[in-house]
Amino acid sequence: MKKGRCLGLVGGLGVGATVYYYRRLARAHEERSRTLDIVIAHAEVSRVFGYAGAGDRDGLTEYLMGFILLLQAAGAEFAAIPAVTPHLCIRELVAASPLPLFNIFDPLVDELAARGVRRAAVFGSRFVIESSLYGMAGDVEIIPPSSDEVNFIHNTYAELAEKGVGTEEQRRDLTAIAQTLRERDGVDAIIMAGTDLTVLFNEANTTFPYVDCAALHLRRIVDGLLGEES
Repeated sequence: MKKGRCLGLVGGLGVGATVYYYRRLARAHEERSRTLDIVIAHAEVSRVFGYAGAGDRDGLTEYLMGFILLLQAAGAEFAAIPAVTPHLCIRELVAASPLPLFNIFDPLVDELAARGVRRAAVFGSRFVIESSLYGMAGDVEIIPPSSDEVNFIHNTYAELAEKGVGTEEQRRDLTAIAQTLRERDGVDAIIMAGTDLTVLFNEANTTFPYVDCAALHLRRIVDGLLGEES
């Protein structure tokens, strides 16, 4: 195998999301016959939600930076956070990090533009939904769900992040909300801005147009670290 790179993941946000990234990165490593070393640090969902809920970007930056420095000490040359909520402070992290960071919003903006999406709604944590992806969705208009819908989406996502498993009832209920947003608010697509939503949704069972932040992020990481020109 050709020599590859070493990627550091700030994991645990939640555990299922970290496993999702790890499995797909390991598969890409085998398929492309290029070495990819991976080191993982474990952060706490509750700590990140606490900082996000308080709008404490500085506190979140300091918290996550500790893990990035730990990953660097373990040999990481690049870093990624396999979750959307912690990207609240991505601008601060990019500016301060000693490692290049794969920003989850960069490939999302490219994909939305390529698909001609003009109006979208967001599924993920409350912080991501109510902030309209922290203002990093490019020229796309983010349509907010109702307060009851936001509560349900957030609580479902938090449960998925905690347990790492979902139910058919949860998938049906979120699908119903997605269809309502399409019909009532005229959104072009749902942005899946929570990696743990992959527990419920995949290409085979999703009946509404969607854009998967995690899948796009992974593709950008794989192409960047395992591409022939990397």
